Amino acid sequence: MRVLVTGAAGFIGYHVAQALLARGIEVVGVDDLNPYYDVRLKQARLARLGAGFTFHHLNIAEHEAVMRLGDGVEVIVHVAAQAGVRYSLENPFAYATSNLTGHLSILELARHTPSVKHLIYASSSSVYGTGSTLPYAESERADRPSSLYAATKKADELMSASYTHLFGLKQTGLRFFTVYGPWGRPDMAYFSFAEAISAGQPVTIYEGGRLQRDFTYIDDIIAGILGVFDHPPTDATPHRLFNIGNNRAEYVTDLVRLLEEGLGRKAITVNRPKPEADPEKTCANVDALHGLCGYVPSTKLADGIPRFVEWYKQWQEVRETL
Repeated sequence: MRVLVTGAAGFIGYHVAQALLARGIEVVGVDDLNPYYDVRLKQARLARLGAGFTFHHLNIAEHEAVMRLGDGVEVIVHVAAQAGVRYSLENPFAYATSNLTGHLSILELARHTPSVKHLIYASSSSVYGTGSTLPYAESERADRPSSLYAATKKADELMSASYTHLFGLKQTGLRFFTVYGPWGRPDMAYFSFAEAISAGQPVTIYEGGRLQRDFTYIDDIIAGILGVFDHPPTDATPHRLFNIGNNRAEYVTDLVRLLEEGLGRKAITVNRPKPEADPEKTCANVDALHGLCGYVPSTKLADGIPRFVEWYKQWQEVRETL
């Protein structure tokens, strides 16, 4: 079996590729290695993907190049995107290119590649906006995005739905909730906090620490993706949407405390008002995914952060040699 993984040098894409290779599945990876964050980390991830992995360095918005990737591909796991809510305020056109044009390229590839049986694509918990009822269920309203990033991910869902309607393309969209863990993204709070604490620099805490997030460990995310991979859509439900989260909202201040304990340093904290695009709390209802494949997230923040810190200390040493 051959699987195409977009964003293969990214946090989730790398772990997806690694899990598929462990099953003996041939993986074709694509990534543009853009400098949104440290490219050394992306290259280090790729270096760990060995036999059975083929890499193509290209931007998925380059439609003609993407169309040459489909030979023999049966499943596409599309997790490439321009990530980050706040960065969309600084560089909005990057989101149009990667998240809209890029997603359309992958839809066209799937549509015109007869061997493709299933397209799994990344959406985001941010589509729920700020007015939805907690815990967020897939049936909740998701038409009031509070950031451009969220708007592009909702647009991806709508484009996918239209391609299923028009061409019968079988797809699964996954709404990820605050993914963290080893080999993670430096722009995410847990990683940037670790950097700041290690360097003796201040950590910004919003609203006096009242914000809560559904922190989801990477191994639980991969378990959910593989569950969807193993239970593809049927003709009765050709396009599906699932939350992948931890079903547990935890305070950002608990995250800071766990990082302090792991790093052996006290954080210098600065309190500020919450940015307009940030919700006060996120929490995923994962009943639908559990019903499909028995998904049960098993990693608490108190267990996942020490694993991240252990990796982070090693990465601190390694990256200086790259």
